[in-house]
Amino acid sequence: MLGYESENDPIIISDTSDYLTKTFFRMFLGLLATAFAAGYTYYSGLLAPIIESGAFVMFFIVEFILVIAFSAGFRKFSAGVVTALFFAYSIVNGITFSTLFAYFELSSIVYAFIGSAAIFGIMALIGKNTKADLSSFGTILSVTLLVGCVVSVINLFIGNGLVDIALDWIILFVFMGFTMYDMNKLTHLHNEGVMNEEKLYVYGAMELYLDFINIFIRLLSIFGNVRRD
Repeated sequence: MLGYESENDPIIISDTSDYLTKTFFRMFLGLLATAFAAGYTYYSGLLAPIIESGAFVMFFIVEFILVIAFSAGFRKFSAGVVTALFFAYSIVNGITFSTLFAYFELSSIVYAFIGSAAIFGIMALIGKNTKADLSSFGTILSVTLLVGCVVSVINLFIGNGLVDIALDWIILFVFMGFTMYDMNKLTHLHNEGVMNEEKLYVYGAMELYLDFINIFIRLLSIFGNVRRD
């Protein structure tokens, strides 16, 4: 989903399995940072003052700035800066995700995470191993996602519950498609050697992190049980 540019001095990673291991390891650390930040913000009692002070809006703005900076400055920044942006985004995202603990039952969050891991793993495996050309899928998926976001905004004013449910399912399938597409794209980027080695690990981790998070959110929205207390 994020844009990329080729490096002047590309470095080809010799071993695909090693490349994927390092990419998924960084993605896992990003998810771990998000989970820790979300849990700590909620269970430490920080969530209430953040909401009451209106600082929550600031965190959403910071998230947006971080992901734009990551995408726009990826080629110019050093690998260390790119990695810092990725983990900063993961942590800030975790702070905003702390509201999930207040809204959904903990069991629903756990089950949604397990379900997301299973779906993500299947889609990633298909994307890695497929021989089909998935290059055209990116545009289709991006347009579908854009239309879904526009409809979501419109429905905020209409408040049609059926539209919300339909959008959740559509966007879930879109990010399942993105997982397959991104995994296929990252494999080709590795084989073509179009990025600096260290940056490629983080680029792939961010791409797959965003896919996983969005699958998780949609599963939780569709199947999650709202807290009654």
